[in-house]
Amino acid sequence: MSLQQTITDEAAAKRTKAAGRRYRRQQSAFDILILFLVVIGASVVYGLISPDTFAFNSFANIQNALYTIPIEVGIPALGAGVLMIAGEFDLSIGNNYIFSSIVTAQLVTTNGMNVWLAVLIGLLIGTGIGLLNGLITLWLKIPSFITTLGTSFFWLAATFFVHGASSQTFFPEPFFASITAGSIGVIPATFIWWAVLALIFWGLLERNRIGNHIFAAGGNKQAALATGVHVTRTKLIAFALTGTTAALGGILAAAYINNVAPSNGQALPLEAIAACVIGGLALNGGRGSILGIVLGSALIFWIRDVLLLLGAPGFYIDAPIGILIISAVAIYEVLRARRS
Repeated sequence: MSLQQTITDEAAAKRTKAAGRRYRRQQSAFDILILFLVVIGASVVYGLISPDTFAFNSFANIQNALYTIPIEVGIPALGAGVLMIAGEFDLSIGNNYIFSSIVTAQLVTTNGMNVWLAVLIGLLIGTGIGLLNGLITLWLKIPSFITTLGTSFFWLAATFFVHGASSQTFFPEPFFASITAGSIGVIPATFIWWAVLALIFWGLLERNRIGNHIFAAGGNKQAALATGVHVTRTKLIAFALTGTTAALGGILAAAYINNVAPSNGQALPLEAIAACVIGGLALNGGRGSILGIVLGSALIFWIRDVLLLLGAPGFYIDAPIGILIISAVAIYEVLRARRS
């Protein structure tokens, strides 16, 4: 082999490694991690300076966050994020969240069914809703945004048909309550569920062939098909996971507050998508990370928490979230262009 050929090969290898580093950095949540640390760090410092007027560092505030983030948006956002990476959306997760949990609560409280069997039925309902969304989207070739917008209205109506407009109480047996709404020491059970699910989803995306297929299906469908990826099956799996996490989040929320209201969950789809976008997921699919989804979910809660602690009026609280979404997308696009 000639010296010139060797130099050329080494240069090509260096370019490949550099491209790989840029890609891994895009896939990581490095940017959102910096923003998250800045927000948390500034809040902690201000809380230390003014503990009487800004109780950010209080045990009650921190524990409330650990209880609330997973069930308000964190767990459903994991499934929604995987689906976004696959190149699809699900706007029905809010009504899936309510319908699955209210059926579960009704089976236990009203019908006296064993809580474990009722939860299994609730999770199967949620998974089935996700699969139905996928089948309609992929077989009829309808954009998932439109499909799930339509099914969202259907499941909202189904909730009122099954239960009516009143709230449903949910008081499961003590052991079930302890592992869903209790705590281990000072760590809430809901946070443990979220952490375990995040690790499972990370392994699925980063250490499993299915994860590679999900990224490929969302990144470039034609290239994925050319390399043997079964795009339809892969996206159906992503839709099913989205439905499962929506149902699980709803059931855990019901166990925590001992109540399910049909009016809850209406903002969940957009909040989950917002968490994913803030966490660095591409709206057109093919890019994202589980860490980004987790940090995006937490950041949405912490910004609202900070505003509430500062005494901001309720109607101002969502405005910074909107600004953050637009800013995040703009910044990510600039950074992606520079790194490419």
